[in-house]
Amino acid sequence: MFQNAKNIDTAFRQMRTIAFVVIVCSVLLSVFTIYKSFEMAKTVQGKIYVLANEQAVKAYATDRKDNIAVQAKSHIKNFHRLFFTLSPDEQQIQQGIGSALYLADESAKKQYDNLREANYYISIVSGNVNTDITVDSIALDLNARPMTFTFFGKQEITRPTSLVVRNLITSGSLREVAQSDQNPHGFLIERWKIIQNTDISVKNR
Repeated sequence: MFQNAKNIDTAFRQMRTIAFVVIVCSVLLSVFTIYKSFEMAKTVQGKIYVLANEQAVKAYATDRKDNIAVQAKSHIKNFHRLFFTLSPDEQQIQQGIGSALYLADESAKKQYDNLREANYYISIVSGNVNTDITVDSIALDLNARPMTFTFFGKQEITRPTSLVVRNLITSGSLREVAQSDQNPHGFLIERWKIIQNTDISVKNR
């Protein structure tokens, strides 16, 4: 009789141990499954598909701080392209300068006003002149607060009778602002100034 009771007690303890192990394993499996689910969801959220040339191309979302230098340089290039790429078309000039002024503060507006008062844009239209810009390099100091930059490029001025290449060096600083359709990179150029804009070569056409 006592032996039977002892066997029942031993069997009960074994069952209790087995049940405990099963419960612990179930909890661990549940935690692991939840963790992997969140990890997978996070990965999927950071992945988007962009339609390019009628094909879906996979793209990945990244932290702004991971590519701030790339975005800052792109912002600077875009501003200079809009500000200095001109054609003998008043509407095109207004659209380009208008878009450029969304990317900079009043220092760029002041440069524009000075050029306009000097009849620079009128001479572009009346003289059938095109101006284009090429970027040589951009020196960017990410450690400065605010960030500072120096732009090095060349300006090509195409007139009916000549092609002029000018050296262009500008400088300024960058302040982070909210991103928008007009300012997709979320930067604002401040204290912008033209340091150098001199002729390098003049060729007859």
